[in-house]
Amino acid sequence: MSRPALLVLDMVNELVHPEGHYAHVCRKQVEARGVIDRTAVAIERARAANTPVIFVVLGYGHHYEDWAGDSPLFGPPDPEHRFVLGRWGTHVHERLAPESGEDVVVKQRVSPFYGTNLELLLRSRKIDSLLLTGVATDLVVLMTAREAHDRDFAVTVLEDATATGDEALQDAAVLMLARTAVVSSVDQALPRAR
Repeated sequence: MSRPALLVLDMVNELVHPEGHYAHVCRKQVEARGVIDRTAVAIERARAANTPVIFVVLGYGHHYEDWAGDSPLFGPPDPEHRFVLGRWGTHVHERLAPESGEDVVVKQRVSPFYGTNLELLLRSRKIDSLLLTGVATDLVVLMTAREAHDRDFAVTVLEDATATGDEALQDAAVLMLARTAVVSSVDQALPRAR
């Protein structure tokens, strides 16, 4: 019998809250696609089904000693230190906030497996399949799907609970995701309890 977990990827204030400094990257698609609402539904249904919900957040030390260096994606460290762990920008959006006892994995790169305890956490809880939500579809969602696939997890992407910069990029990411994951929806993967 499959034991799934719902991963909520990078749904932090700095990236998805309207007041987030970097929210402009995905905000239009997050709002147009109703990603916050769809993710909230996924979380609610996962909890009701006793499916573990695991939150993955981007966060750095106060001096950004763990920053990605010369990455063309990350660029130089933000001088405002918006992604210092514990600040508002690294908190999960209030509509999606973790409940007491739910796991929060902190990452410093695109992949939530790189340099984190995510795989150990999944294996110790006998989880063998993942349901993915989050932003950005072409980055953390795609990377998570591929790396989870190579670690022998079954992966399902809840496509209506993901977003990226624009519709064309979303469509391209979904095509790539379909190579290593099942592309589904919140309602299909986590149907309403009867």
